[in-house]
Amino acid sequence: MLCELLTTETIRVGVEAQDWQEVVDVTGDLLLNTGAIETSYIDAMRETIEELGPYVVLAPGIALLHSRPEGGVNRICMSLVILDPPVEFGHPDNDPVDLAFALGGVDESSHMEALSQLAEGLSQEALVARLREAKSPEEAAAVFCQGPDSDA
Repeated sequence: MLCELLTTETIRVGVEAQDWQEVVDVTGDLLLNTGAIETSYIDAMRETIEELGPYVVLAPGIALLHSRPEGGVNRICMSLVILDPPVEFGHPDNDPVDLAFALGGVDESSHMEALSQLAEGLSQEALVARLREAKSPEEAAAVFCQGPDSDA
């Protein structure tokens, strides 16, 4: 499923962002441009962080941006922005962030398979290292389509 969601259309590499708000905008714009979300979902992701804090920074250097499905999600979707330089989100242990994913689900459960696959992938050090080394959206997409041990 990640191979279908994370494509060259929904991945950007080497992105410079001034702050976490701009990271939300960039990850959201990738989904907006594919028609997967409405502009309101980008606002909802930002509001979620403003209200609940930087809990979206799940692991060192990795953020999973999201909000409630009713915030403007048209279909299950995911984007990835590889930041250079990394950006502070305000998390006491896991900042700065260099891998920012945005996830949208149409209900409470339909996106769980994608989330499970993402968690599995991000638990593999080799996969995360390959993502951080990717020089193009094609290279980053190949990480999810070919796995951590591929030479592609």
